[in-house]
Amino acid sequence: MEMSIPAWILARFRDLDGRPHALHGGGLINRTFLVEGRAGKVIVQRLHPVFAGAVNEDIDAVTAHLAAKGLTTPRPLRTDDGALWVDDEEGRPWRALSYVEGQSHDRVPSPDVAREAGAMVARFHAAVADLAYDYRHVRAGVHDTKKHLATLETALETHAGHRLFGEVEPLARRLLVEATRLPDLSGLPLRHVHGDLKISNLLFREGRATCLVDLDTLGRMSWPFEMGDALRSWCNPAGEDAKNVTLDVGTFGAALAGYGEVARASGLVSAEEAGAIVDGLATICLELSARFLADALREAYFGFDAQRFPARGEHNLVRGKGQLALFDNVQAHRTELERLARVALG
Repeated sequence: MEMSIPAWILARFRDLDGRPHALHGGGLINRTFLVEGRAGKVIVQRLHPVFAGAVNEDIDAVTAHLAAKGLTTPRPLRTDDGALWVDDEEGRPWRALSYVEGQSHDRVPSPDVAREAGAMVARFHAAVADLAYDYRHVRAGVHDTKKHLATLETALETHAGHRLFGEVEPLARRLLVEATRLPDLSGLPLRHVHGDLKISNLLFREGRATCLVDLDTLGRMSWPFEMGDALRSWCNPAGEDAKNVTLDVGTFGAALAGYGEVARASGLVSAEEAGAIVDGLATICLELSARFLADALREAYFGFDAQRFPARGEHNLVRGKGQLALFDNVQAHRTELERLARVALG
């Protein structure tokens, strides 16, 4: 585990050569450092193996577009010879990003924060709506619900002897039945999206949401899946690792109200997309539950908490149960959620 940036990596950036730095943040994906550069603070990251260096070309293109529209955004910093990243001896990309001052939240602490978050995401979506760009780094199978359901069915067939099978199997069977009742949203248009709108990927200053960070997941996705993923995260105050998961309806309404304040004036969201938001949220909950339950049997979660769980299977099982409980909450409150969406986005 890297505790410092190799000196030769820093030397590729004139303002960073030999400068003091320390680990920054608690993300599980990229290794992140805060460097005291000669011209100011800079973020330097070693990317996770799932990301190729070309993802930095996507970030450069999108953030240039955002900056031209007047939005605050981190920007990739080029090396002295103009490169957007540096590959280390293992072929892992390192990059530097401009530092944006701000506070992040692990949970949505209030409806006001949810409203601000919704408005910030809408400003982002509005800014990139006219972007003409083909992404270099494309994440395969993102929100391919049918694929994740098929993976769960295969896991049930091939891991019947697993120690957790007796707990996973009835949950999985109910999930697979529920999935057949959800509408197919694949016909909706693909928009430019952030791709991972958990609340910790938004920065705030003095109560105002200022920008989105962690941009490796940029790409195209249908709007109900982008916002459904955001809302299943924002509206779950207990978090993914809790046993007692509920949906906060007030947070849902506040977040969409903030989004609608920005989006309604420009017609950013179509009536068909707005009408699908609750189905998008429900689908994401089932999809994630399917992924976690399959991984419980496959022991395949990359970042399990060894302090709380004996193995990956137990951690994944808790997460699978939590997302299924969140789905049940969505269905129980569906009438109210759909009413709030109509008020916010209509």
